[in-house]
Amino acid sequence: MRRVAVDRTQSLRVLDGRYVIEHSEDTAVPTPGPEWLALAFGPDGRTGIRRAGDESSELWAAVWSGDEPHDPQATGMLDAIVAPLAVAAVPVMVASTFHADLVLVPAERLDEAVGALRDAGHRVAV
Repeated sequence: MRRVAVDRTQSLRVLDGRYVIEHSEDTAVPTPGPEWLALAFGPDGRTGIRRAGDESSELWAAVWSGDEPHDPQATGMLDAIVAPLAVAAVPVMVASTFHADLVLVPAERLDEAVGALRDAGHRVAV
Protein backbone atom coordinates (compact mmCIF):
# COMPACT_ATOMS: atom_id res chain seq x y z
CA MET A 1 0.00 0.00 0.00
CA ARG A 2 1.40 3.37 -0.91
CA ARG A 3 1.47 6.25 1.51
CA VAL A 4 0.95 9.79 0.33
CA ALA A 5 2.60 12.51 2.39
CA VAL A 6 0.65 15.73 2.09
CA ASP A 7 0.26 19.13 3.62
CA ARG A 8 -3.09 18.81 5.40
CA THR A 9 -3.95 22.51 5.29
CA GLN A 10 -6.65 22.99 2.71
CA SER A 11 -8.49 25.56 0.67
CA LEU A 12 -12.09 25.43 1.80
CA ARG A 13 -15.18 27.25 0.59
CA VAL A 14 -18.51 27.89 2.29
CA LEU A 15 -21.23 26.97 -0.18
CA ASP A 16 -24.07 29.40 -0.84
CA GLY A 17 -27.34 28.84 0.94
CA ARG A 18 -28.38 26.79 3.93
CA TYR A 19 -29.14 23.11 4.14
CA VAL A 20 -31.28 20.65 6.08
CA ILE A 21 -30.29 17.13 7.06
CA GLU A 22 -33.06 14.57 6.92
CA HIS A 23 -33.10 10.93 8.00
CA SER A 24 -35.59 8.25 7.07
CA GLU A 25 -35.72 4.51 7.60
CA ASP A 26 -37.18 4.39 4.09
CA THR A 27 -34.46 3.45 1.60
CA ALA A 28 -36.37 4.58 -1.50
CA VAL A 29 -34.37 6.96 -3.66
CA PRO A 30 -36.02 10.39 -3.77
CA THR A 31 -36.56 12.12 -7.09
CA PRO A 32 -33.25 13.76 -8.05
CA GLY A 33 -33.24 17.52 -8.20
CA PRO A 34 -30.97 20.51 -7.82
CA GLU A 35 -31.90 20.90 -4.15
CA TRP A 36 -30.05 17.68 -3.20
CA LEU A 37 -26.44 18.08 -2.11
CA ALA A 38 -25.77 14.55 -0.81
CA LEU A 39 -27.64 11.32 -0.25
CA ALA A 40 -26.26 8.38 1.74
CA PHE A 41 -27.69 4.95 2.44
CA GLY A 42 -26.66 2.91 5.45
CA PRO A 43 -27.98 0.09 7.60
CA ASP A 44 -30.05 2.68 9.49
CA GLY A 45 -31.80 4.00 6.38
CA ARG A 46 -31.37 7.06 4.20
CA THR A 47 -29.78 10.39 5.12
CA GLY A 48 -30.18 13.31 2.76
CA ILE A 49 -28.69 16.77 2.70
CA ARG A 50 -30.67 19.26 0.66
CA ARG A 51 -30.98 22.99 0.17
CA ALA A 52 -33.32 24.48 2.76
CA GLY A 53 -36.73 25.69 1.70
CA ASP A 54 -39.26 27.39 3.94
CA GLU A 55 -39.03 24.84 6.76
CA SER A 56 -38.04 25.99 10.21
CA SER A 57 -35.92 22.94 11.03
CA GLU A 58 -32.29 23.17 12.05
CA LEU A 59 -30.25 24.85 9.31
CA TRP A 60 -26.70 23.90 8.40
CA ALA A 61 -23.94 25.66 6.47
CA ALA A 62 -21.75 23.61 4.13
CA VAL A 63 -17.96 23.83 3.93
CA TRP A 64 -16.48 22.21 0.79
CA SER A 65 -12.90 21.04 0.34
CA GLY A 66 -13.16 20.07 -3.32
CA ASP A 67 -12.02 23.17 -5.16
CA GLU A 68 -8.47 21.80 -4.80
CA PRO A 69 -9.17 18.06 -4.49
CA HIS A 70 -6.76 15.82 -2.61
CA ASP A 71 -5.47 12.39 -3.56
CA PRO A 72 -7.88 9.75 -2.20
CA GLN A 73 -4.84 7.95 -0.71
CA ALA A 74 -3.91 11.03 1.35
CA THR A 75 -4.50 10.35 5.03
CA GLY A 76 -5.81 12.74 7.64
CA MET A 77 -7.49 15.20 5.28
CA LEU A 78 -10.93 14.97 6.88
CA ASP A 79 -9.39 14.90 10.35
CA ALA A 80 -7.54 18.14 9.55
CA ILE A 81 -10.94 19.79 9.08
CA VAL A 82 -13.04 18.21 11.80
CA ALA A 83 -10.41 18.16 14.58
CA PRO A 84 -10.26 21.98 14.93
CA LEU A 85 -14.07 22.06 14.90
CA ALA A 86 -14.17 19.42 17.64
CA VAL A 87 -11.73 21.45 19.75
CA ALA A 88 -14.07 24.44 19.28
CA ALA A 89 -17.05 22.19 20.20
CA VAL A 90 -18.74 22.88 16.84
CA PRO A 91 -20.95 19.92 15.81
CA VAL A 92 -20.44 18.53 12.31
CA MET A 93 -22.14 16.28 9.81
CA VAL A 94 -19.89 14.93 7.05
CA ALA A 95 -20.35 13.53 3.55
CA SER A 96 -17.37 12.66 1.38
CA THR A 97 -16.84 12.26 -2.34
CA PHE A 98 -13.94 10.57 -4.10
CA HIS A 99 -11.69 13.65 -3.90
CA ALA A 100 -13.17 15.90 -1.26
CA ASP A 101 -15.23 16.36 1.86
CA LEU A 102 -18.39 18.25 2.62
CA VAL A 103 -18.52 19.33 6.26
CA LEU A 104 -21.76 20.79 7.57
CA VAL A 105 -21.88 22.94 10.69
CA PRO A 106 -24.91 24.52 12.37
CA ALA A 107 -25.60 27.72 10.41
CA GLU A 108 -25.70 29.85 13.57
CA ARG A 109 -22.13 28.72 14.37
CA LEU A 110 -20.62 29.30 10.93
CA ASP A 111 -18.51 32.30 11.96
CA GLU A 112 -17.09 30.33 14.88
CA ALA A 113 -16.36 27.36 12.60
CA VAL A 114 -14.62 29.54 10.00
CA GLY A 115 -12.49 31.09 12.75
CA ALA A 116 -11.46 27.68 14.09
CA LEU A 117 -10.57 26.46 10.59
CA ARG A 118 -8.52 29.57 9.83
CA ASP A 119 -6.76 29.30 13.19
CA ALA A 120 -5.78 25.76 12.16
CA GLY A 121 -4.14 27.13 9.00
CA HIS A 122 -6.88 26.47 6.44
CA ARG A 123 -7.83 29.03 3.83
CA VAL A 124 -11.61 29.56 3.96
CA ALA A 125 -13.56 31.52 1.35
CA VAL A 126 -16.91 32.76 2.60
